[in-house]
Amino acid sequence: MINIQSFVLGPVQTNAYLLSNPETNQGIIIDPGMNPKSLIKKIADMDIVAILLTHAHFDHIGGVDEIRKLKGCPVYIHDLEADWLTNPKKNGSARWPDLGAPIVTDPAEFALDEGQVLEFLGIKLKVFHTPGHSPGSVSFLYDNHLFSGDVLFKLSVGRTDLLGGDNNTLLDSIQDKLFLLDDEVIVYSGHGAKTTIGFERENNPYV
Repeated sequence: MINIQSFVLGPVQTNAYLLSNPETNQGIIIDPGMNPKSLIKKIADMDIVAILLTHAHFDHIGGVDEIRKLKGCPVYIHDLEADWLTNPKKNGSARWPDLGAPIVTDPAEFALDEGQVLEFLGIKLKVFHTPGHSPGSVSFLYDNHLFSGDVLFKLSVGRTDLLGGDNNTLLDSIQDKLFLLDDEVIVYSGHGAKTTIGFERENNPYV
């Protein structure tokens, strides 16, 4: 049985997700954001085997280096944003200095791509390349749990006015990939509350 826990981190209330297997005491983290103290406390005695990034905006990567160095785990990101981890202008941290210092991390160890299947904790996560909010945005599907980053929110969608954003591309990602999933798939977004594919297909005013 895999546990899914969320942690609201940093000045823009970014959702980080911890998937853990209590039988093996192993976990993976999706989008460890800024000021990750609550998350680090939770994983103190846990073996973290990977950090998965839906994209490389500063509010989703603020805790990457601290956790990676603490746990010795690899980082996965789409190649289109590989250099964003080392570039504060691209990851946006240089644009909002009032929110914190520029964020620079070491490069990721592994690349993500459309259709890839990752195996951790005895489960499989399928990777969907879902650009639009940013060029390398991806979503992860495990069973009926979708981690959508900043692509799809409850009754909203991701902004497209940042580097590499494009509204038409974003809507295509949602319509042609995410909305093809089953109604009951639970959507764990990068900000805000959980929702479902069925609810968003029927009610989201932006799509």
